[in-house]
Amino acid sequence: MLSENSQRAVLADIYAIGEDWREGGFGLYFHWPFCEAKCPYCDFNSHVAGAIDQGRWRAAFRSEIARVAALTPGRVVNSVFFGGGTPSLMEAETVAAVLQAVQAAWPLANDLEVTLEANPRSVEAARFKAYRDAGVNRVSMGMQALNDADLRRLGRLHSVQEGIAAFETAQAVFDRVSFDLIYARQDQSLKAWESELSQALGMAADHLSLYQLTIEAGTAFGARAAGGRLHGLPDDDVSADMYMITQDICEGFGFSGYETSNHAAPGAESRHNLIYWRSGDYAGIGPGAHGRLTLPGRGRIATETPLSPDAWLARVEKTGDGTSRESPLPPEDQAMEYLMMALRLTEGCDLERYARLNGAALSPEKLASLEEMALVQRDGQRLRTTVQGRIVLNAILRELLA
Repeated sequence: MLSENSQRAVLADIYAIGEDWREGGFGLYFHWPFCEAKCPYCDFNSHVAGAIDQGRWRAAFRSEIARVAALTPGRVVNSVFFGGGTPSLMEAETVAAVLQAVQAAWPLANDLEVTLEANPRSVEAARFKAYRDAGVNRVSMGMQALNDADLRRLGRLHSVQEGIAAFETAQAVFDRVSFDLIYARQDQSLKAWESELSQALGMAADHLSLYQLTIEAGTAFGARAAGGRLHGLPDDDVSADMYMITQDICEGFGFSGYETSNHAAPGAESRHNLIYWRSGDYAGIGPGAHGRLTLPGRGRIATETPLSPDAWLARVEKTGDGTSRESPLPPEDQAMEYLMMALRLTEGCDLERYARLNGAALSPEKLASLEEMALVQRDGQRLRTTVQGRIVLNAILRELLA
């Protein structure tokens, strides 16, 4: 570890680069790439493995923590997120080892958020108390549907009953519990989604991530769709209606849609994901993890790691560095990323921050045209998309960034 004076000197260099990373915060993302089965809609970096040497993974994670900490001394960690894959397949000892290393490496925010993604199965729910004791204080559960037939279609291994039981266990252990649902599923009607969403809100989670089913290339669903074998998907108009009714129902329940696909009770927003959307800094550790770091003498860089779990593990063990690529991010690219992410948020984009990064402001004529169409609205120096605008966010970005 650097001395206190050295840390201050490094931080002074970072501050001289610009304050944009400080506006978003600093977080750590750990990718656990293993699952029991590959869901047919999933295009995440996840792998099914028969045996996992968790001791090697603990050592590799701790090695990467030490390396990143040497690059970012004195930074205050606002959040830690275990994603995947299925992190609830990790041994509690692995989670504890990672969090102990984090605590030793950086100062921690007083309101540190530590999230672990979990499948709602009883075998994984049995580990919840051990995860809490290790330092996890928030769980995000991949419920995905409250309908057994659709759970089977989505390739999920749990039933609705098992999922609800796991959720109740999580509520008894953690103060903060979120879960995910997918809508616009095969043969799903608007009325059925309205009923399911109302049931989900009545379960009293403090946060819901509600995603429209998208068919991605390289997935089992993608292959079926390409072969004309994926039937019953709602058309664009019905999907848009589902999005709009989602906003209305959640808003009426007091769950603000603070981001395009995320709704929360006041104060229960995902602090980790807000770091991404506010273009803060985050270290990506594990196979396929991406990062954004602002470093003295280098500015802001994008980091990547190998997708293969074996390749990442071997790289860390042989070279002491799990990063496979580091790319400098020019200010105009930072501005573009900031705009694309911030406009997903209800709080919107700081136009002065965008102009400072980009070296030029957004076109007043384009902004006025989008305002006239009621797709965006301005409040001083903040630019926000309207509810209608979020449905066509990609088109708004194309127009603004052209």
